[in-house]
Amino acid sequence: FLVSDLRVLVPALALSTGLLLSTGVGVREAFRRTRFVLFTVLILAAANYYLHSPHEALVVFCRLAALVLLAAAVTATTGISAFMDEVTRLLMPLERRGLVQAADVSLAVGLVIRFVPEILARYRDIADAHRARGLPVRPLTTLVPLIILTLKDADTIAMAIDARGFRRH
Repeated sequence: FLVSDLRVLVPALALSTGLLLSTGVGVREAFRRTRFVLFTVLILAAANYYLHSPHEALVVFCRLAALVLLAAAVTATTGISAFMDEVTRLLMPLERRGLVQAADVSLAVGLVIRFVPEILARYRDIADAHRARGLPVRPLTTLVPLIILTLKDADTIAMAIDARGFRRH
């Protein structure tokens, strides 16, 4: 976080908001895609307000919200394969130095981008099933099945990756 000047961060937030809306996503869909992360950013800003100062809270909010909205704009306009290819290309200098396996990192990033929305949807499905049965929605009663289902998916994905011979080593 090189910049803490609100004269830079506020326009950056406005620019990233404009970029996201220019993708044709629409305000309602943009909010739907970013609301959970922006809520977390708001909590962090509130903690900074309480622990530091209003100025610091605004800096944290503008900085992180701009990054979230920019990331949402990128994911709205870029397919997973193209994104993974670009991450691989950007990491090639580090791979040549033996620091990372570029393809593995890009695969991990691509899987996160691809499956986080599915995990959130699965959580909503589990919570809805609890409500339909008249059960209270509690973290433990929803997280355990969510973790089990996610681990089963991870196993299936790992087998598919191995079957396709994606990993070189």
